Amino acid sequence: MTIHKLLIANRGEIAVRIVRAARELGLATVQAYSKADKDSLAVRLADECVEIGPPAASKSYLNRDAILAAARTTGADAIHPGYGFLAENAEFAAAVEVAGLIFVGPTAQAIRLMGDKVAAREAAASAGVPTVPGSRGRLESAAAAFALVETTGFPVMIKAAAGGGGRGIRIARSAEEFHHLMPQAQAEALAAFGDGGLYVEKLIEGARHIEVQVLGDGHDVIHCFERECSLQRRRQKVWEEAPSPSLTPTIREKLCSSAVALAKAVHYRGAGTIEYLYDDRSHEFYFLEMNTRIQVEHPVTEMVTGIDLVREMIRIAGGERLRFRQDQVRINGHSIEVRINAEDPAKGFMPNPGTVTALNVPGGNGVRFDSMLYPGYTVPPYYDSLLGKLIVHDEDRASAIRRIDRALGELVVEGLATTKPLHQALARDADVQAGRFHTAWLEPWLASNAINLAAAETVPAPQVIPTTPSESVP
Repeated sequence: MTIHKLLIANRGEIAVRIVRAARELGLATVQAYSKADKDSLAVRLADECVEIGPPAASKSYLNRDAILAAARTTGADAIHPGYGFLAENAEFAAAVEVAGLIFVGPTAQAIRLMGDKVAAREAAASAGVPTVPGSRGRLESAAAAFALVETTGFPVMIKAAAGGGGRGIRIARSAEEFHHLMPQAQAEALAAFGDGGLYVEKLIEGARHIEVQVLGDGHDVIHCFERECSLQRRRQKVWEEAPSPSLTPTIREKLCSSAVALAKAVHYRGAGTIEYLYDDRSHEFYFLEMNTRIQVEHPVTEMVTGIDLVREMIRIAGGERLRFRQDQVRINGHSIEVRINAEDPAKGFMPNPGTVTALNVPGGNGVRFDSMLYPGYTVPPYYDSLLGKLIVHDEDRASAIRRIDRALGELVVEGLATTKPLHQALARDADVQAGRFHTAWLEPWLASNAINLAAAETVPAPQVIPTTPSESVP
């Protein structure tokens, strides 16, 4: 391996995750941190640390020059961007390589291609991957967009070509709504991404969000099966699991094979995720986008396949070839991850940063807690509210749901409100237990559900109803 010292250009739980993986590979680690993160767990765990700027992300974690200077100062020969911030910034990836360093991720060319949603759709179509009916190219004018919509019909989604994270998206169900929302979407896209380009696609109502984990070395690609990510609030995932309870082995094989075909077509290197919409009534799936980075929800894939994705992407960046053949990757049992955020579900998910006055981490067989927390740590108010992820693994989905409920009961984070009550309520919901949900399911549930989320942990846990698949999982 040509990597000897790795600089982590990120923060929070993913920085901790990368430090640990690098140490297990025998690498020295350098944690780049903002002034607000000087007491973070990643700073405590890394071999070295270097401050890169003030709390504002634009002046620290998004400051390419400061990060490259930190790598030069500390003698790091590789940079891991984690997720978010500069992880999918093609210019940053190129700058790292120009500086003579190793970027732990795909090439700048692959990031640029798959980061443009229109170009990615075209690449997917060329690779034979089904795409949602809609525009094949960027739509710079409302007139061109409406001409297309008259062909596809309503409802439609207006989406930012350079978008992500649910921003720059509007849903129009009529011509009047379309003409009203089109300029809003364009303005939001321009403000968020510096690019006002849009595209339009048919809205697949009641669809599920399924994503396939791929791993490539620039020459060959394998998949590590799929994850179900349909439980979302404001297009942000809150609960993920692997494998999906909605897929049969036949659909799973088609879906995963299409992801491999696309990743091979762009000579993908590193860990990446190809996201799909899946209509479980028609059994049709459609390419949504590709995330050219490690995902927040990668642990559920690690739990069911036994493959450490973060270590593998570091190995690949260091010049190693894939260590696994496709026929060596198997699904073992079921895994669920819930995101523990510093938000208060009883108050409209209001952000709730503060100091952790007490912490109890769940334990036992098949339980994992990836987090940035320790007793006495003060969560800064400047960044994403994600504190960590509680992940469980068990022999089947019903058992995994019981285990996540048990583990949530043991989790204690005092001093600030978290989304723990939401996940306890979801684990005890009959529709969730039976796998009856889709991407638009959660928000109406939050609005109408009788359970008081603030007191959810006091509600007795009912019997879990196992999902009945039409075919067995391999």
